[in-house]
Amino acid sequence: MNQIGVLITMHRGTDVLAEMQKVSDMGCHCCQLVIWDTTLYTEENARAILAASEKTGVEISTLWAGWVGPTIWNFTDGPSTLGIVPEQYRERRTEQLLKGADFAKRLGVSRMATHAGFLPENCIDPQYPAIIETLKRIVDRCKENGVNFLFETGQETPVTLLRVIEDLGGENVGVNMDTANLILYGKANSADAITVFGKYVMDTHIKDGFYPTCGKELGEEVAVGQGMANIPEVIKRLQAVGYTGNYIIEREISGDEQTRDIKATIEYLKEILENV
Repeated sequence: MNQIGVLITMHRGTDVLAEMQKVSDMGCHCCQLVIWDTTLYTEENARAILAASEKTGVEISTLWAGWVGPTIWNFTDGPSTLGIVPEQYRERRTEQLLKGADFAKRLGVSRMATHAGFLPENCIDPQYPAIIETLKRIVDRCKENGVNFLFETGQETPVTLLRVIEDLGGENVGVNMDTANLILYGKANSADAITVFGKYVMDTHIKDGFYPTCGKELGEEVAVGQGMANIPEVIKRLQAVGYTGNYIIEREISGDEQTRDIKATIEYLKEILENV
């Protein structure tokens, strides 16, 4: 059964119990846990996260695993800084994602997601074989741990992502579909992308936004329902391909406005799901 959940980001000093309690107080019982700081993959933190999940009744549907180094979210510097695609960061970030897969197993979480970077659209790009080989290492570790590896959408076209998944050939490979990123990066209409890779979608980020208006910067993220993501149609098409995962709300701002927007999105999603 599909559930509505909220994204939680864990930093050093984050009170994960308090954050999960906020999710529970909003009437949600699942979340994605985002950890960029890989030094947080400790036994102490694992115990604290599991205790918080048990106490609040908030299940972690996916561990979103980050990595260190520069992260520039645009079209000029993004290809050379994001994910495991840039050769100079590939090995170190691969090791960190392998640790993420181990941490997901420790938490009893069956999915780990990340941004792999700007995957080459050209399948005969000289870097393509090495990128696939690297991804296979991560996918294989995930499989050993009983974890599915999910690509978060955004930095590549849907057909490029489909090709990469097919080339990996792993039964434990899927998609974390960010409904806004496909638009923010100018890569696809979110609903139409489901026609390409819908059967691989295992989790989501419910988010909204607009297409880029210049060739160097991403489009603008906005509150759900105010952009071009067409969430009702996205959910309709996901349900049509048999999607059984959760709808995880992400709002990339902070403070009271973020809380208001998340609460409004919860009600918005409930209404959609009641009429699908």
